[in-house]
Amino acid sequence: MRMHARLIAVAAWLVALPATLLAQTAPAPEARPLAFRTAIELALKNSATTGLARADLQRAQSTVTQTRDVYLPQMVLGSGLGASYGFPLSLEGAAPSIFNLNFQGALLNGAQRSYINAARSDVAATAAQNADRRNDVVMETALAYIQLDLLESSLEIQRQQEQSAAKFQDIVNQRVQAGLDSQVEITRAKLAGARTRLDIAQTQAAADQLRLRLSQLTGLPANSIQTATETIPAMPAPPPDAELPAAVNNNPTVKAAEAAAEAKQFRAQAEHRQLYPAVDYVGQYAVLARFNNYDQFFQKFQRHNVTAGIAIRFPFFNPVQRAAAEVAKADAVKSRKEAQNVRDQVSTETLKLQRSVQQLSAAREVAQLEHQLAQSDIETTHAKIESGGASLKDEENARVVEHERYTAYLTADFELDRAQVQLMRQTGGLEDWALGPKH
Repeated sequence: MRMHARLIAVAAWLVALPATLLAQTAPAPEARPLAFRTAIELALKNSATTGLARADLQRAQSTVTQTRDVYLPQMVLGSGLGASYGFPLSLEGAAPSIFNLNFQGALLNGAQRSYINAARSDVAATAAQNADRRNDVVMETALAYIQLDLLESSLEIQRQQEQSAAKFQDIVNQRVQAGLDSQVEITRAKLAGARTRLDIAQTQAAADQLRLRLSQLTGLPANSIQTATETIPAMPAPPPDAELPAAVNNNPTVKAAEAAAEAKQFRAQAEHRQLYPAVDYVGQYAVLARFNNYDQFFQKFQRHNVTAGIAIRFPFFNPVQRAAAEVAKADAVKSRKEAQNVRDQVSTETLKLQRSVQQLSAAREVAQLEHQLAQSDIETTHAKIESGGASLKDEENARVVEHERYTAYLTADFELDRAQVQLMRQTGGLEDWALGPKH
């Protein structure tokens, strides 16, 4: 019986062996590049800012409901049970009763309507602040992604330069052995290779730091993050000067400041309207008992009793409230001035960024043309070497210049991208650019 079981196990292993071998030899699926938009969406989803923004907005909306529901009846069920000796005195401001129902609500209250408008303005301010927080996440993720993409492109070029430096060092070794060059040229060739390796190490370190930051933002493993250049949306043209005022109006910081100022204005109005007459509707239903001596002190006893009507208040003398209204008015004036300062500051920064984009665009074009000329100089020097009009040292110098020009071009390109992203953040178009207008 035991031998039979062993035979069955061996047969099962032989049947499963081809599948096991195929699983071991099958290539692992290649890691797919992380698209730009996917990175932004994951960062927004993974960010703690999103949860905080949701809670803040829910709180502001609940405050609107709280202030508005004052106009709905507030009902309280209860009982005022108690024994009476002599005249039935009140318990907590009401006659002793077996059961009572009290209701009250605002009917005419100008101050409360202003408080409702203030709460709605707070919702608008909170929504603008949340948009500003989202823009922070979008901008950081976008800049990290773009810079990482540039560094990955730079690494490819630097590795090609490392191969060229190694070939150049071999050529110099051969010339030294042939007695055409001195030993100093070998040192120069080694120095060129060492510089290239240093550049690669520095670029790799910067890329690893950006990859780690993207990992923290998106929640993906750092070693799985690979950029895709074609997924980065094209940068829009900066708005003309005539459109800057309208673009500033879309800035979340400006919206938040103006909404906060409007809320304080409504609160100041509410504090002032506290001095106006107000009308509430009130009512009470109570079930009374004879043991409270009602039948002894009143001509007629009735078990079920209802009182309903309106309560009118005329605050004709209230210096404390008048002072509070003046304080709120001063706060509203201050908040309005602060909102204007925010608008002026954003306008200045937006104009500065617009001019910076124009300058950096010209600087990138200059750097690109200088790099193209440096590449042409390498080809020209190589042709002169073949004809005997230049040396290998001249070619190496041309390559060093080309490398410097390429590094300057990458730097200018990223500085332009960063300025354009910052400009879109100022004008309120950053999220539409990163995620698309349909988002």
